[in-house]
Amino acid sequence: MKNEGETTERPDNTAFTQQRLPAWQPILSAGIVIPGFVVIGLAFIGIGIGLFLTSQTIQVLEMDYTGVEKDSPCFRCTIPSLQNCTCEVTFSLSALFTGPVFFYYGLSNYYQNFRKYGVSKDYYQLAGDTQYFKSPQDVCSPYSHDSKKNPIVPCGAIANSMFNDTFELYQIINVTKKKVPLDGKGISWWTDYNIKYRNPSSVNGSFASAFDGTVKPINWPKAAYELDLTDPNNNGFLNQDFLVWMRRAALPQFRKLYRRITEGDYAAGLPAGNYALTVHYNYPVLSFDGRKKVVFSNVSWMGGKNDFLGIAYLVVGSLCLVMSVVMLIVYAKFKFSDDNDA
Repeated sequence: MKNEGETTERPDNTAFTQQRLPAWQPILSAGIVIPGFVVIGLAFIGIGIGLFLTSQTIQVLEMDYTGVEKDSPCFRCTIPSLQNCTCEVTFSLSALFTGPVFFYYGLSNYYQNFRKYGVSKDYYQLAGDTQYFKSPQDVCSPYSHDSKKNPIVPCGAIANSMFNDTFELYQIINVTKKKVPLDGKGISWWTDYNIKYRNPSSVNGSFASAFDGTVKPINWPKAAYELDLTDPNNNGFLNQDFLVWMRRAALPQFRKLYRRITEGDYAAGLPAGNYALTVHYNYPVLSFDGRKKVVFSNVSWMGGKNDFLGIAYLVVGSLCLVMSVVMLIVYAKFKFSDDNDA
């Protein structure tokens, strides 16, 4: 006679619990594996060739303007006591830089993936909740209040360290400068602009009144509600440059989109000729041995220039073909040996 405990602990008598479900197990024979490796290898090599050749057609122009070298046009701007410094970087294009042209700023030795830095922001503030304007969350410390205990909006290390160099691009035509229009609309992620970040509601018809009783981040030259007074849709927490900066980079060397060149006489790209880039040098990087650069690039169906992706496909595809040859040799050797023994 069975105990009551044994009866209650016994699993149900079903095909699933008793492991009686029908199953299929592939039998990997040489006739399947070797051709499979060949097909995969050829496919990867074909994709790799396409990616690599496409990457070679993408134009990229990088210019370092940190100002470390004494012969750099921005060397004098590295003097800490010099405020509102402006320098000019010149360059030439021997052929058309095909548009649309994307204009990036780049930083190196800058660890935005550091954990304490990454969590140093108040999501409620950035969602437009004014309740947290006067009482920022503790994760923003030490950038939650200024020296006079006034709450900072937006608080946190990420917002406080926002990149604030600005640029103007000119084409030099017969000694005169023609300004190249830079388009800053829609450079941030759609989800950041339309979902993740929200501005607070205006108080008494004034957007700035929503920030009463708060102060701007310590390193900011102006408050959040003054980031773009000409366009309400690009002001406050919805400012495109602010949104681009708040999306942290994964690696210590990165670049972020600053503007696009898509308008007027430059819709087809930057014509061959001489150019001058005026840099309003504000962002210090020498204290942590960082570097600053500007990058001009265009894109293709695969995105930006990336030789590694094509090379990786070529390497994997070649390894698959080599392995298929090795397996064929091993199979032939042992298969024919078995036949001869028989």
